[in-house]
Amino acid sequence: MERFKVLQELGDGTCGSVFKAINSDTYDIVAVKKMKRKFYYWEECMNLREVKALCKMNHPNIIKLKEVVREKNDLFFIFEYMEYNLYQIMRGQEKLFSEDEIRSFMSQVLQGLAHMHRNGYFHRDLKPENLLVTNDVLKIADFGLAREVSSLPPYTEYVSTRWYRAPEVLLQSSIYSPAIDMWAVGAILAELFTLSPIFPGER
Repeated sequence: MERFKVLQELGDGTCGSVFKAINSDTYDIVAVKKMKRKFYYWEECMNLREVKALCKMNHPNIIKLKEVVREKNDLFFIFEYMEYNLYQIMRGQEKLFSEDEIRSFMSQVLQGLAHMHRNGYFHRDLKPENLLVTNDVLKIADFGLAREVSSLPPYTEYVSTRWYRAPEVLLQSSIYSPAIDMWAVGAILAELFTLSPIFPGER
């Protein structure tokens, strides 16, 4: 990882921390995700759902995983760098989005999601923070909770951020389908129109 120089921390989550970095060989700006748990075998790295899902998908509206690096039992994902997430853009808005802007965002989300579902995965954690944007190009990111469409339930009950959870997940059902992604898309669509979550429940 010596060829990557960290420029700033972008976020810190349950599973890992994300940094903006520059590749000293190519001078490309990238996003580096360092996983918090240790990985002792290469096979367990490549069997992670996030890696398996992203290796199968190549689409302009899905984040590109450029490289996977394991060094001293630490695991790093090297992603293309995106400037903002949709949550940041919404919070910075001083006026409502135009219908054309909303149509552009949603068209890109749906195209990326359709490609994902066609390739046998559903996301399970769609939310504005996981939709990354640079120069009006939107890409779906963070596949840590992705599951294969062909996998059999029961699934984990606690998936997706509360405001974007489908009713069956809120009711703690362990049997659900890729339709939960579409529910989240609908919630995001409403939020783009109003700049406020449509279901801001506390429980």
